[in-house]
Amino acid sequence: MAELLSKDEFRKELEEAIKGNHSQKAPFTVAWSEGKLERKHFAKWAENHYHYVGPFANYLSYIYHNTPEGPEFEDAKDFTLQNMYEEEIAADRHTDLLIRFAEACGTTGDRVRDPKNMAATTLGLQSWCYSVASRENFVVATAALVVGLESQVPDIYRKQTPTLREKYGFDDESIEFFDLHIVSDEIHGERGYKIVLEHANTPELQQRCLEIVRTGAEMRRMYMDGLWREYLEKDLGSLVQA
Repeated sequence: MAELLSKDEFRKELEEAIKGNHSQKAPFTVAWSEGKLERKHFAKWAENHYHYVGPFANYLSYIYHNTPEGPEFEDAKDFTLQNMYEEEIAADRHTDLLIRFAEACGTTGDRVRDPKNMAATTLGLQSWCYSVASRENFVVATAALVVGLESQVPDIYRKQTPTLREKYGFDDESIEFFDLHIVSDEIHGERGYKIVLEHANTPELQQRCLEIVRTGAEMRRMYMDGLWREYLEKDLGSLVQA
């Protein structure tokens, strides 16, 4: 039977659960950061990414609903509510910034919003996020979506964003979506870790969090590899796993 890990041990295990399938190592991410893609490829990415991140506030609303009442859970509820606010209301809506980038790549807002334009693997990731958020214990869902998925974003975008400026000539306004998430998701990821370390306070919850973080990393990597097969393979060749 598993024993309760210290917070330091648990944090290390959570980080290790992501590493093997971190999407910064995905061939799609590597090709992007090396300047091998074209704007048409970014457009397809945006048309898919919208359907993964667009409902993020919806995912979070389920987590908020499933978080118990009581003073010991106030920080978790406040974080989830703030995260929803930043996605949908504060300054520019994040999906509006994504659509701005998509339009700079040659597609349209209507195409981005149309679910018919997403790959099956994108739908799979979206469905998994809805399922986890609505059905799992709030701390397990936070581990999945904030630690397993959202905390990956800064490392991914730090590799991709310089290339958008230097290789592809996008201006700052067009790629604000990426600059924003390098900062905001680093903060969200750290707060997510804090909540999981605090509230996964039994061996069973810790093990469930580790399992679902590992699965989340696999799901995001599956999504990225699905985009390669759907949109890049005909131009750049068959997928070679990193």
